[in-house]
Amino acid sequence: MKNKLMSVSTSIVKKSLFLALVVSLITACASNKQQEADAAAAAAAAVASAAEDAASVEVSVDTAANLESVFYFEYDQSSLTSAARAALDAQASVLRDTASSVRLEGHADERGSREYNLALGERRAKAVADYLAIQGVSRSRVEVVSYGEERPISLRSDDSAYSLNRRVELK
Repeated sequence: MKNKLMSVSTSIVKKSLFLALVVSLITACASNKQQEADAAAAAAAAVASAAEDAASVEVSVDTAANLESVFYFEYDQSSLTSAARAALDAQASVLRDTASSVRLEGHADERGSREYNLALGERRAKAVADYLAIQGVSRSRVEVVSYGEERPISLRSDDSAYSLNRRVELK
C-alpha cells in the first residue's frame, strides 16, 4: 500500500511538474508575443518619427537651396548692405529651425596686400556671423574663416570682377 501510495504521489508530482512546465511555456510564449507586439509598435513609431525627420530635413534643404548664400560688400567695406541683411534674415529663419552648423568664408578682391585682404575677409565674415547671432542663430554653430584674395570667383581685373570677389559665402 505504501508503494502504491508513493507511486500515486510520484505520478501526481510528475503530472504537476509537467503541468507547471506547460503553463510556464504558454506564459513565456504569451509574454514573447506581447514583447514582440511592443517591439513592433516601437519600431513603427521609430519609422514614423524618422520619416517625419527626413521630411523636415528635406523641406529645410529645399528651403536652404532656394536662399541666397553669397553676400556681397562694397570696396574696402565690411558693413552689410540692405540686400545682404534681407537675405540673411531668410537664412537666419531657416538656421534657427535646424541644428546644422555653418561656415562663413570671407573673401576680398586682389587690391591691397595679402595680409590686409585676409583681415578684411575675416571682418566681413564676422559681420555676417554677428548679424546671424542677433537674429537668434547660436554662435557655437557658426565658423568664421577668411581666404582673403586667395579664392577669387573672377580672375579678371576690372570693377565687375572685383565686385564678385568681395563676398562672404555661407556653407
